[in-house]
Amino acid sequence: MTSADIQDYIPEDQWPPVSTMLEGFGDQTLPASPALAGATLSLLDQDGSQAEYVFDDESALAWSLKRGDVTARGTANYKAIEARPGIFIIDFIRGEGPAAENVTIIADRNTGATTTGVSRFVTVDGRTRSTTDFSQANTEGSSVRHQRSTALVGKRIYYRYSDVETYEHIYLNPGTFTWNCIRGGEAGLADTDRCMTWEVADDLFIFFWTEKVMCVEAVLLVDLREQRSIGRMFGWDDPASEPVILPFNSRLSVLNTTEYPQDFQKH
Repeated sequence: MTSADIQDYIPEDQWPPVSTMLEGFGDQTLPASPALAGATLSLLDQDGSQAEYVFDDESALAWSLKRGDVTARGTANYKAIEARPGIFIIDFIRGEGPAAENVTIIADRNTGATTTGVSRFVTVDGRTRSTTDFSQANTEGSSVRHQRSTALVGKRIYYRYSDVETYEHIYLNPGTFTWNCIRGGEAGLADTDRCMTWEVADDLFIFFWTEKVMCVEAVLLVDLREQRSIGRMFGWDDPASEPVILPFNSRLSVLNTTEYPQDFQKH
């Protein structure tokens, strides 16, 4: 091996824009499901806010969001993928430019448990950054909710987003993971970022991460049983001054699971 074969550390000021990933990830290949056409999803958050989604057909919905005495309404195109029987990941965009929001809903029609992630842009120290708010509800009025999970901790998973784009994730603890681009537009880039995980079903998890260098929010389903992930990344492209919306699915392989020595004790 020569020095030319070694991928060295890449300083942050040499990272490419978020849009670099668009070409390599390609289109989301999993088919949209028409199963929600004609359905209504009514959600009551713990803070008292109410959201309603009326699925007019298999690609268009009407939404309303009531907080206190203020109600916002609109329409949008959506895509719903049935990840497992009765479990859907629903995704749509509302608003434009800096006011755009990416809404992702994971709805389990078997239990009624529903988690919604809304990613949006904020200005921090004069820069456009991103943030995601999560809310949970149950469409059947049950107390069943998606619970925070530690099941991914210790796993090292290899993700194939396309024939040219591959990454690995190393899940360090319930709130922190490391990602590393093996091949593709971000080859050689790696970082350790904040994350959260919720359990939806056996070996099926909602996974969220937010990046501190790039303006990126990701919400996805990681399915260890079916060996795939389904989700989206939502970010801001500084050079173009516009949102970047990246729906994706991947094939995954669990490379290994780290187990601590028997003398390890949690304190």
